[in-house]
Amino acid sequence: MEDWVYRALAKWPNVPAVFGWMGLDRRGRWLIRGEIISRPQIIDTINRNYAADEQGRWFFQNGPQRGYVELEYAPFVLHVDGTGVLRTHTDLAIEKPTAAFIDEDGALTLVTEHGAGVLRDQDLGWALERLTTEGAAADEEAVATALALASGSLSTLSLAFGARQLAVARLDAAELPGVVGFVRKPEG
Repeated sequence: MEDWVYRALAKWPNVPAVFGWMGLDRRGRWLIRGEIISRPQIIDTINRNYAADEQGRWFFQNGPQRGYVELEYAPFVLHVDGTGVLRTHTDLAIEKPTAAFIDEDGALTLVTEHGAGVLRDQDLGWALERLTTEGAAADEEAVATALALASGSLSTLSLAFGARQLAVARLDAAELPGVVGFVRKPEG
């Protein structure tokens, strides 16, 4: 969080939080009342002041007021930047993922040092290049087999991330928040 946020919180400590105003869509775009925020200065401010509370509810701290964010999928949307680095939609580099999940539709979610993030559809090629099964490159059949597993099952897929190999578990999208520990639709 930025210093001005802490000063505002100290000056006005009891400003009520708001719910149902802000959102984050599956493409990593911020929304206000369903409308996409397009102004770069506002996006940058939100990105720098985005965090989670102890209940796994993600919010934007706007000075003394906390605006809770409804998540279309996960707290972060991941993408590969122009240099090949995996980043969050808030521009944080991913260095230490600890878990990987694939849902019923093939969406890949990583648990990272910043929180859970779903890979953008446009960057699935990055993941496919890094998926292996039993030491060999994963083919369409291996991915189809993983998708057919029951939710909660460990697949034979692994995702190479640097020198690490992350086991990929099959997990339905609806179960992800409870397993990983975040709230998609915070309520007051």
